[in-house]
Amino acid sequence: MLLGFDTATPHVTVALHDGEQVVAAYGSSESMRHGEMLAPGIADVLAQANAQSWDVTAIAVGVGPGPFTGLRVGLVTARTMAMSLGIPVYGVCSLDVLAAEAVDAGLSDFVVATDARRKEVYLAAYEDGVRVSGPDVVRPADAATDRLVVGRGGALYPEAFPQRSGPSDPSAAVLCDVVARERYELLDPEPLYLRRPDAVAAHPPKKVS
Repeated sequence: MLLGFDTATPHVTVALHDGEQVVAAYGSSESMRHGEMLAPGIADVLAQANAQSWDVTAIAVGVGPGPFTGLRVGLVTARTMAMSLGIPVYGVCSLDVLAAEAVDAGLSDFVVATDARRKEVYLAAYEDGVRVSGPDVVRPADAATDRLVVGRGGALYPEAFPQRSGPSDPSAAVLCDVVARERYELLDPEPLYLRRPDAVAAHPPKKVS
């Protein structure tokens, strides 16, 4: 079974795929609580499917771009579970997950824009469902377009993105489908931060003599 989860947005999404279809899904009702919500979400989808952790044969994880803290929770969990179970872990750009759901809804040429905070968006462009640019972090005014925009960024900045459609946040169910059918590039489970973390060391550590 393929266990998938994404923590690149304020909400946690988890799903379980049996090789043919998604058999269980979970979405957190609370935002910005990745550390508290991911483990219960995983336990919930396993319980829904009457499965145990050792029934999981692979893990799919969204690698962002997204906030440092949320991505770290998801990727550390994915790598730790994969190591303890001796199974592979596959990363997928979270914007590609949104794009896959948009394609499933019949869209072809569009832009995906998600919230990057600091009055910026994470942006990628797709033609015929294929990513042709991005992901980048940009100011909405610099990325303004009349093309269809998928993702939460469109709703946050309607003056820059007047044409909006499709899902707001990535779905773990779609993430599982992307990995199961290799619909987009599968990546190493490393974070796509696109910018440095807010918390950095003030100065290099002193040498121990």
